[in-house]
Amino acid sequence: MRSEAHHPAALTQILRTLDPSNNQPLYLQLQQALREAIEKRILGPDDALPSERQLAADLNVSRITVRKAIDGLADEGLLERRQGAGNFVCTRIDKNFSKLTSFSEDMRARGRNPRSVWLKKAEGTVTPEEALKLAMSPGTTVYRFNRLRYADDAPMSIETATIAAFALPSLEAVDTSLYEALDRAGHRPVRALQRLHALLLNDEQAKLLEAKPRDAGLLVERLGYLRDGRAIELSQSIYRGDTYDFVAELNAI
Repeated sequence: MRSEAHHPAALTQILRTLDPSNNQPLYLQLQQALREAIEKRILGPDDALPSERQLAADLNVSRITVRKAIDGLADEGLLERRQGAGNFVCTRIDKNFSKLTSFSEDMRARGRNPRSVWLKKAEGTVTPEEALKLAMSPGTTVYRFNRLRYADDAPMSIETATIAAFALPSLEAVDTSLYEALDRAGHRPVRALQRLHALLLNDEQAKLLEAKPRDAGLLVERLGYLRDGRAIELSQSIYRGDTYDFVAELNAI
Protein backbone atom coordinates (compact mmCIF):
# COMPACT_ATOMS: atom_id res chain seq x y z
CA MET A 1 0.00 0.00 0.00
CA ARG A 2 1.31 3.45 -0.87
CA SER A 3 0.56 5.73 2.05
CA GLU A 4 0.72 9.11 0.39
CA ALA A 5 0.80 10.78 -3.01
CA HIS A 6 4.14 11.03 -4.80
CA HIS A 7 3.65 14.67 -5.86
CA PRO A 8 2.20 16.60 -2.89
CA ALA A 9 3.18 20.02 -4.30
CA ALA A 10 1.43 19.35 -7.61
CA LEU A 11 -1.61 18.01 -5.76
CA THR A 12 -1.74 21.12 -3.57
CA GLN A 13 -1.54 23.35 -6.65
CA ILE A 14 -4.52 21.62 -8.28
CA LEU A 15 -6.61 21.61 -5.11
CA ARG A 16 -6.04 25.30 -4.50
CA THR A 17 -7.77 26.21 -7.75
CA LEU A 18 -11.07 26.21 -5.82
CA ASP A 19 -12.86 29.53 -6.29
CA PRO A 20 -15.59 30.53 -3.78
CA SER A 21 -16.87 33.16 -6.25
CA ASN A 22 -17.52 30.49 -8.88
CA ASN A 23 -21.18 29.56 -9.42
CA GLN A 24 -20.28 25.89 -9.21
CA PRO A 25 -20.58 24.48 -5.67
CA LEU A 26 -17.27 24.05 -3.86
CA TYR A 27 -17.72 20.30 -3.42
CA LEU A 28 -18.05 19.88 -7.21
CA GLN A 29 -14.94 22.01 -7.76
CA LEU A 30 -13.04 19.86 -5.30
CA GLN A 31 -14.39 16.70 -6.92
CA GLN A 32 -13.16 17.88 -10.32
CA ALA A 33 -9.76 18.86 -8.90
CA LEU A 34 -9.29 15.40 -7.35
CA ARG A 35 -10.49 13.74 -10.55
CA GLU A 36 -7.92 15.77 -12.51
CA ALA A 37 -5.20 14.72 -10.05
CA ILE A 38 -6.09 11.06 -10.68
CA GLU A 39 -6.26 11.47 -14.48
CA LYS A 40 -2.87 13.24 -14.52
CA ARG A 41 -1.41 10.52 -12.27
CA ILE A 42 -0.55 12.99 -9.53
CA LEU A 43 -2.55 10.55 -7.44
CA GLY A 44 -1.84 6.97 -8.53
CA PRO A 45 -3.55 3.66 -7.77
CA ASP A 46 -3.54 2.89 -4.03
CA ASP A 47 -2.34 6.39 -3.10
CA ALA A 48 -3.91 7.80 0.05
CA LEU A 49 -5.64 11.16 0.05
CA PRO A 50 -4.90 13.64 2.83
CA SER A 51 -7.39 13.21 5.66
CA GLU A 52 -10.76 14.93 5.35
CA ARG A 53 -9.83 17.12 8.30
CA GLN A 54 -6.51 18.08 6.66
CA LEU A 55 -8.15 18.82 3.30
CA ALA A 56 -10.80 20.99 4.95
CA ALA A 57 -8.15 22.95 6.87
CA ASP A 58 -5.80 23.35 3.90
CA LEU A 59 -8.56 24.51 1.56
CA ASN A 60 -10.53 26.53 4.14
CA VAL A 61 -13.74 24.65 3.43
CA SER A 62 -16.06 22.62 5.62
CA ARG A 63 -15.59 18.91 6.21
CA ILE A 64 -19.09 18.42 4.76
CA THR A 65 -17.82 19.92 1.49
CA VAL A 66 -14.85 17.54 1.49
CA ARG A 67 -17.01 14.54 2.36
CA LYS A 68 -19.51 15.28 -0.43
CA ALA A 69 -16.69 15.53 -2.96
CA ILE A 70 -15.14 12.25 -1.85
CA ASP A 71 -18.53 10.50 -1.74
CA GLY A 72 -19.11 11.45 -5.37
CA LEU A 73 -15.74 10.08 -6.48
CA ALA A 74 -16.32 6.92 -4.47
CA ASP A 75 -19.65 6.47 -6.27
CA GLU A 76 -17.78 6.80 -9.60
CA GLY A 77 -15.37 4.07 -8.54
CA LEU A 78 -12.34 6.38 -8.44
CA LEU A 79 -11.89 6.36 -4.65
CA GLU A 80 -12.48 3.78 -1.95
CA ARG A 81 -12.92 4.21 1.79
CA ARG A 82 -10.93 1.88 4.06
CA GLN A 83 -12.20 1.62 7.59
CA GLY A 84 -9.70 3.15 9.97
CA ALA A 85 -7.21 3.95 7.20
CA GLY A 86 -8.72 6.74 5.09
CA ASN A 87 -9.53 7.34 1.45
CA PHE A 88 -7.50 5.77 -1.35
CA VAL A 89 -7.38 5.82 -5.13
CA CYS A 90 -8.98 2.59 -6.32
CA THR A 91 -6.81 -0.24 -7.56
CA ARG A 92 -9.84 -2.15 -8.86
CA ILE A 93 -11.52 -0.89 -12.02
CA ASP A 94 -15.23 -0.12 -12.07
CA LYS A 95 -16.67 -0.50 -15.56
CA ASN A 96 -20.01 1.21 -16.11
CA PHE A 97 -22.12 -1.22 -18.14
CA SER A 98 -24.40 1.60 -19.30
CA LYS A 99 -21.64 3.51 -21.17
CA LEU A 100 -20.17 2.39 -24.49
CA THR A 101 -16.48 3.11 -23.95
CA SER A 102 -13.25 1.41 -24.90
CA PHE A 103 -10.77 -0.20 -22.54
CA SER A 104 -8.27 2.59 -23.27
CA GLU A 105 -10.83 5.28 -22.44
CA ASP A 106 -11.79 3.52 -19.21
CA MET A 107 -8.16 3.28 -18.09
CA ARG A 108 -7.25 6.88 -18.96
CA ALA A 109 -10.33 8.18 -17.13
CA ARG A 110 -8.97 6.51 -13.99
CA GLY A 111 -5.45 7.81 -14.36
CA ARG A 112 -4.07 4.51 -15.63
CA ASN A 113 -1.89 4.01 -18.69
CA PRO A 114 -3.47 1.55 -21.17
CA ARG A 115 -1.26 -0.61 -23.34
CA SER A 116 -1.51 -3.86 -25.25
CA VAL A 117 0.63 -6.86 -26.06
CA TRP A 118 -0.44 -8.33 -29.36
CA LEU A 119 -1.04 -12.06 -29.37
CA LYS A 120 -2.32 -12.26 -32.94
CA LYS A 121 -3.67 -10.19 -35.84
CA ALA A 122 -5.27 -11.93 -38.80
CA GLU A 123 -7.51 -11.41 -41.81
CA GLY A 124 -10.04 -14.10 -42.67
CA THR A 125 -13.65 -14.88 -43.40
CA VAL A 126 -16.48 -15.15 -40.91
CA THR A 127 -17.09 -18.42 -39.14
CA PRO A 128 -20.68 -19.72 -39.12
CA GLU A 129 -21.10 -18.49 -35.52
CA GLU A 130 -19.71 -15.03 -36.34
CA ALA A 131 -21.88 -14.79 -39.46
CA LEU A 132 -24.96 -15.55 -37.37
CA LYS A 133 -24.19 -12.99 -34.66
CA LEU A 134 -22.97 -10.26 -37.02
CA ALA A 135 -25.68 -10.94 -39.64
CA MET A 136 -23.04 -11.35 -42.37
CA SER A 137 -23.07 -13.45 -45.49
CA PRO A 138 -20.77 -16.50 -45.65
CA GLY A 139 -17.37 -15.54 -47.02
CA THR A 140 -17.48 -11.95 -45.71
CA THR A 141 -13.99 -10.67 -44.88
CA VAL A 142 -13.22 -9.78 -41.26
CA TYR A 143 -10.22 -8.73 -39.20
CA ARG A 144 -9.42 -10.54 -35.95
CA PHE A 145 -7.47 -8.96 -33.12
CA ASN A 146 -6.25 -10.89 -30.09
CA ARG A 147 -4.29 -9.04 -27.39
CA LEU A 148 -3.48 -8.84 -23.73
CA ARG A 149 -4.63 -5.53 -22.23
CA TYR A 150 -2.71 -3.80 -19.45
CA ALA A 151 -3.38 -0.96 -17.04
CA ASP A 152 0.07 0.40 -16.25
CA ASP A 153 2.05 -2.83 -15.68
CA ALA A 154 -0.87 -4.96 -14.51
CA PRO A 155 -2.54 -7.39 -16.96
CA MET A 156 -6.28 -6.71 -16.92
CA SER A 157 -7.89 -8.69 -19.73
CA ILE A 158 -7.46 -11.01 -22.69
CA GLU A 159 -9.39 -9.52 -25.60
CA THR A 160 -10.43 -11.15 -28.86
CA ALA A 161 -12.30 -8.99 -31.38
CA THR A 162 -13.76 -9.74 -34.80
CA ILE A 163 -14.36 -6.61 -36.91
CA ALA A 164 -16.06 -6.29 -40.30
CA ALA A 165 -13.22 -5.53 -42.74
CA PHE A 166 -15.08 -2.61 -44.37
CA ALA A 167 -14.90 -0.73 -41.05
CA LEU A 168 -11.09 -0.32 -41.11
CA PRO A 169 -8.65 0.71 -43.85
CA SER A 170 -6.31 -2.19 -43.03
CA LEU A 171 -5.37 -4.74 -40.43
CA GLU A 172 -2.53 -2.47 -39.27
CA ALA A 173 -4.85 0.49 -38.62
CA VAL A 174 -5.31 -0.65 -35.01
CA ASP A 175 -2.46 0.30 -32.70
CA THR A 176 -3.35 1.03 -29.07
CA SER A 177 -7.13 1.46 -29.20
CA LEU A 178 -9.51 -0.40 -31.50
CA TYR A 179 -12.28 2.13 -30.91
CA GLU A 180 -9.98 5.06 -31.74
CA ALA A 181 -9.10 3.34 -35.04
CA LEU A 182 -12.78 2.74 -35.80
CA ASP A 183 -13.53 6.36 -34.90
CA ARG A 184 -10.86 7.62 -37.32
CA ALA A 185 -12.40 5.45 -40.03
CA GLY A 186 -15.89 6.78 -39.27
CA HIS A 187 -17.17 3.40 -38.10
CA ARG A 188 -17.18 3.55 -34.30
CA PRO A 189 -20.10 1.62 -32.76
CA VAL A 190 -22.80 3.78 -31.19
CA ARG A 191 -24.77 0.94 -29.58
CA ALA A 192 -23.86 -2.45 -28.19
CA LEU A 193 -25.30 -5.50 -26.51
CA GLN A 194 -23.15 -6.97 -23.74
CA ARG A 195 -23.34 -10.26 -21.90
CA LEU A 196 -21.43 -11.03 -18.72
CA HIS A 197 -20.55 -14.58 -17.66
CA ALA A 198 -18.64 -15.98 -14.71
CA LEU A 199 -15.90 -18.51 -15.46
CA LEU A 200 -12.84 -20.21 -13.99
CA LEU A 201 -9.55 -19.29 -15.65
CA ASN A 202 -7.84 -22.13 -17.48
CA ASP A 203 -4.06 -22.62 -17.39
CA GLU A 204 -3.31 -20.41 -20.39
CA GLN A 205 -5.64 -17.60 -19.32
CA ALA A 206 -4.29 -17.67 -15.77
CA LYS A 207 -0.70 -17.47 -17.01
CA LEU A 208 -1.43 -14.43 -19.21
CA LEU A 209 -3.34 -12.65 -16.44
CA GLU A 210 -0.78 -13.55 -13.75
CA ALA A 211 -3.40 -15.44 -11.78
CA LYS A 212 -3.82 -19.05 -10.68
CA PRO A 213 -5.63 -21.73 -12.70
CA ARG A 214 -9.29 -21.95 -11.69
CA ASP A 215 -9.26 -18.45 -10.19
CA ALA A 216 -12.54 -16.59 -10.72
CA GLY A 217 -12.81 -14.68 -13.99
CA LEU A 218 -15.35 -12.64 -15.93
CA LEU A 219 -16.17 -13.09 -19.60
CA VAL A 220 -17.76 -10.10 -21.36
CA GLU A 221 -19.12 -10.53 -24.88
CA ARG A 222 -19.94 -7.36 -26.82
CA LEU A 223 -21.85 -7.01 -30.09
CA GLY A 224 -21.37 -3.47 -31.42
CA TYR A 225 -23.62 -1.70 -33.95
CA LEU A 226 -23.27 1.31 -36.22
CA ARG A 227 -25.89 4.05 -36.33
CA ASP A 228 -27.46 2.47 -39.42
CA GLY A 229 -28.03 -0.78 -37.50
CA ARG A 230 -25.22 -2.87 -38.99
CA ALA A 231 -23.26 -5.03 -36.56
CA ILE A 232 -19.51 -4.60 -37.04
CA GLU A 233 -17.91 -5.76 -33.77
CA LEU A 234 -17.98 -9.07 -31.97
CA SER A 235 -15.59 -9.13 -29.03
CA GLN A 236 -14.88 -11.28 -26.01
CA SER A 237 -12.86 -10.04 -23.05
CA ILE A 238 -11.75 -12.19 -20.13
CA TYR A 239 -10.95 -10.33 -16.91
CA ARG A 240 -9.47 -11.40 -13.60
CA GLY A 241 -12.36 -11.46 -11.16
CA ASP A 242 -10.39 -9.66 -8.46
CA THR A 243 -9.46 -6.60 -10.54
CA TYR A 244 -12.68 -5.58 -12.29
CA ASP A 245 -16.16 -4.61 -11.10
CA PHE A 246 -19.03 -4.04 -13.52
CA VAL A 247 -21.56 -1.41 -12.52
CA ALA A 248 -24.95 -0.62 -14.03
CA GLU A 249 -27.36 2.14 -13.14
CA LEU A 250 -30.97 0.92 -13.04
CA ASN A 251 -34.03 3.14 -13.25
CA ALA A 252 -37.65 2.31 -12.65
CA ILE A 253 -39.84 3.63 -15.45
